[in-house]
Amino acid sequence: MAQTDNKKFFENLTGAGKAIAVLTSGGDAQGMNAAVRAVVRMGIYVGAKVYFVHEGYQGMVDGGDNIKEATWESVSSMLQMGGTVIGSARCKDFRTHEGRLKAAHNLVQRGITNLCVIGGDGSLTGANLFREEWSGLLAELVQQGLIDEEAAQKYSALHIVGMVGSIDNDFCGTDMTIGTDSALHRIIEVVDAIMTTAQSHQRTFVLEVMGRHCGYLALVSALACGADWVLIPEMPPEDGWEEKMCQKLSAKRAGMKRLNIIIVAEGAIDRNNKAITSDHVKNLVVQRLGFDTRVTILGHVQRGGTPSAFDRILASRMGVEAVLALLETTANTAACVVSLCGNQSVRLPLMECVQMTQEVQKAMDEKRFEEAVRLRGRSFENNLKTYKLLAHRKPESELPHSNFNVAVLNVGAPAAGMNAAVRSAVRVGISEGHKMFAVSDGFEGFRKGQVNIYFYIPILITVQQVLNSVAYMGDIQELQMDNITHAILLEKECLLQLCEARSSYEEFCIPLCMLPATISNNVPGTNLKHTHSTCHSFLGMTQRYLVIKTDFIYQLYSEEGKGVFDCRKNVLGHMQQGGAPSPFDRNFGTKIAAKAMQWITKKLNESYRKGRVFANTEDSACLLGMRQRAMVFQPVVQLKDKTDFVHRIPKEQWWLKLRPLMKILAKYKISYDVSDSGQLEHVVLNRPKESEAMAAI
Repeated sequence: MAQTDNKKFFENLTGAGKAIAVLTSGGDAQGMNAAVRAVVRMGIYVGAKVYFVHEGYQGMVDGGDNIKEATWESVSSMLQMGGTVIGSARCKDFRTHEGRLKAAHNLVQRGITNLCVIGGDGSLTGANLFREEWSGLLAELVQQGLIDEEAAQKYSALHIVGMVGSIDNDFCGTDMTIGTDSALHRIIEVVDAIMTTAQSHQRTFVLEVMGRHCGYLALVSALACGADWVLIPEMPPEDGWEEKMCQKLSAKRAGMKRLNIIIVAEGAIDRNNKAITSDHVKNLVVQRLGFDTRVTILGHVQRGGTPSAFDRILASRMGVEAVLALLETTANTAACVVSLCGNQSVRLPLMECVQMTQEVQKAMDEKRFEEAVRLRGRSFENNLKTYKLLAHRKPESELPHSNFNVAVLNVGAPAAGMNAAVRSAVRVGISEGHKMFAVSDGFEGFRKGQVNIYFYIPILITVQQVLNSVAYMGDIQELQMDNITHAILLEKECLLQLCEARSSYEEFCIPLCMLPATISNNVPGTNLKHTHSTCHSFLGMTQRYLVIKTDFIYQLYSEEGKGVFDCRKNVLGHMQQGGAPSPFDRNFGTKIAAKAMQWITKKLNESYRKGRVFANTEDSACLLGMRQRAMVFQPVVQLKDKTDFVHRIPKEQWWLKLRPLMKILAKYKISYDVSDSGQLEHVVLNRPKESEAMAAI
């Protein structure tokens, strides 16, 4: 879209004269409040009237005080709250024509023709049916004398935008639904706690997690905690799975491991569509192996607690995008759903996604399980593929023999998820026949010869600040020759130095791959790194105290806020690097490392000639990162021009595009621009007065 066209478009992008209603429906999910807040504040920001519909569709049918106009202040202090503040309810009345007629009357009375629905596929399907019947419903209201012809003409079209709030992540078309990440946090917290008691008493734990029709929570939590076995409805185990599972559990105990973890989705089935319950799995283990076994059913605790940082940001982005979609819609625009694809918010046809979601269940009912997995989407497929790759150890006699040695080292400051990545890389490397080596203490350890062969279960690696002196290259080169290292997998930003050293040291003419791992999110060439655990460490604001980081801001608000609120300063420091990694970081680190190791194997085979490995092309030294919607191997030399080496940041920082969203929701006076995909792209800030800024906060 040309700049001149953009300007004209943005001038017309106004909500003046429009009314938007937001409701939450179906089961609650952490992050729903963040989505409601974003819809309200973005709607008010563009000049529209925004209404809460309390108690979901039931409130729309009942009307009255259930439909209230929202103000900027009415969504304050709800970002961190779990569940849904405006309520949700199952509504039989809305399923009837009579109920939808009442709902239409209640909306028309308030001039509401834009509806933002946050819920699951059933809620969104109901919204679309309501939209399709709208003109007929208005005609009935005119016939009954409840509204006049003028009102019917003025409010002739109903516009619908959906956001999926579901902890199960059971909606096709989006990589992640609102609430899923928070639910995974609850599950992983329980698993981490249970593993200590399981290890103490040599127990087997069977954990049942939610997922009546979708196994995403079970699959990802199994991947994130290294569970021994997982049972999900989309891909039931092969016949005879009981014996295979018991053999695996028994082999692990024989290897001196004191615990077993089995994760079962509540909707798990076998190949004949017969339910596999957690009690059935427990009885199998007890009867066949005699292991002390316990069952833990997590239940609704998975819906509870505060939303994770990921869900707060995801829901906020989706809420803003939903309002923009409503502003751009016309009478002929089909209902859309705001989805997440990679790292971008996208709009997809609502009913196409609903139909695909329903096709998954149909495929499972008809025992077309491979098709069910494919319909779940690439994220689900990749998770399942990675779990199978890492969870099932092949006998040594069945492993390929590659003659290649691969070293893994961490360089720089620690980042949550590094150990998950190392574990994944080592296991994939061993499964492909390589000898895997651990380099302790980064480049310093490499120089000193602290290189040890890995066993199947990797040890933890200590991490030391990167040594930038090229003088070390000679020592490293000598060591590399002694160990005949054929490939190196790194975590941090030192790959460019190794690549440039190839001209002086031929030993570095081997496949080199870097995984970006930093809490600062400052590596060029990727929009996503191991950073999400850090997000959960940040402190927020209460009604009485404003918790802030810098001296200048502290002094400013201390002076300006006298008599309004107190300020407290808190420097988080290295606690941001501490703590357990989030489910996202564990999962992302695991998948990205597996992908990197498969790439290394491919490059090793391509560069192996006459008994030696020689790789000197640009594409043999790459960074693996996410670019918009895909994971891409990018030659590190091509990223040189995109890097600000003085400040150690990318020249273009993708996350700065979120600043307009933050400033809009914090009531700054700004003008905004919108990309072709509907995302906020560019802002011109009109700095608010300090009193206005504090009032907004």
